[in-house]
Amino acid sequence: METAALNDDLMAPEVIANPHAYYHKLRSAEPIHWNARWGGWVLTGYNDVVEVLRDSLHFSSDRMGFLAQELTQEEQESIAPIFKVLSYWMVFRDPPEHTALRMLLNKHFTPIAIERYRPMVRKIVQKTIDRMLAKGKIDFIKDFAYEVPMTVILELIGAPDLDTDKIKEWSEKLGLFFFIKADEPRRREIACEGIDSLVNYITPLIEKRRERPGIDLISLLLSAEEAGSITANDVLATCVLLVFGGHETTMNLIANGTMAFMNHPDQWDKFQQNPDLLKKAVEELLRYDGSVKSTVRWAKEDCKVGDTLIKKGDRLLVSLSGANRDPQQFTDPDGLDITRNPNLHVAFAHGIHVCLGASLARMEVEEAFAGLISRIQCPELQADAQLSYYPSVVHRALKELPVIVKPLNS
Repeated sequence: METAALNDDLMAPEVIANPHAYYHKLRSAEPIHWNARWGGWVLTGYNDVVEVLRDSLHFSSDRMGFLAQELTQEEQESIAPIFKVLSYWMVFRDPPEHTALRMLLNKHFTPIAIERYRPMVRKIVQKTIDRMLAKGKIDFIKDFAYEVPMTVILELIGAPDLDTDKIKEWSEKLGLFFFIKADEPRRREIACEGIDSLVNYITPLIEKRRERPGIDLISLLLSAEEAGSITANDVLATCVLLVFGGHETTMNLIANGTMAFMNHPDQWDKFQQNPDLLKKAVEELLRYDGSVKSTVRWAKEDCKVGDTLIKKGDRLLVSLSGANRDPQQFTDPDGLDITRNPNLHVAFAHGIHVCLGASLARMEVEEAFAGLISRIQCPELQADAQLSYYPSVVHRALKELPVIVKPLNS
């Protein structure tokens, strides 16, 4: 296949609707492909993706630093709220700054540390299913996929009474920043509105914790600030990241996983008959249609990936979804198989920037699907449902998922 025949518009409707088919064509033709339209490399092969994610010596995650080089001073000033907060997100920082924050939070997000929250998450899931079943016809994203992780993260930061509807609205606005382009021409301006709203909402909560510390994550961050390990900017930015990132990707994973089961009802039936497959099922949902399609890196110096020369300053779109459907790594990669083993997917990335919340997300999704298969039939799309995905090269996110849910024994 000639790469010239491929569509380099990563935001084309057919690519947004079915990125996996696009990545398959690209991987088959040229797994390390220069996308002139985007102005960077697109990597879709498993081995290449893992190599770049592991190599923090040659590849940077400093999105805001490289963005500053691309924008004029006037353009930077127009999105000052974005720079003010996201520059301190550890996902966009390199060592040693990244290391200090990571070491602080790592011990609180290990599988063992996260297990103590499982009973709390289970109760949240069951209450959410109760409300969902009482309605029958629902938007699965709003009524379940969003509600569960949002409630959990607010419990962890010690703020269970925050307005989840407002947070969702502001998070969606902020999410516009991560789109390469969008139908909304004001996307950066709207993203600034979203982050300003989140900052203004969360700042008083931080100040309350300064006065009366607790055992929540905000109090933990403030203790580290007092000890001189991190700054006040780190505290605020990390709190915003926890609220935004703590629900967004898990919400999309639960929604995408449910959609995958709806398209493969035989796997739902197998899961209900064999609930002990829970952990394998969740790993397969992560691989099959994870919530993060790609991440971005920048070359710190001239280097090679495989036989391809990458020049200093080049950016790379590292396709996690492409790697997770690579036939060189996975048998029948386009099939959903909840018994798949081994399953060395990269849905949570790899290397020093492997997702901090991976253990929490896994546990939440395990409890979500354990609850669902024990209480409901496989959801059915409502007759008038028109599904569409947000136009992003980073996130795999349905706008809504209108379904009918029925009790298991009805």
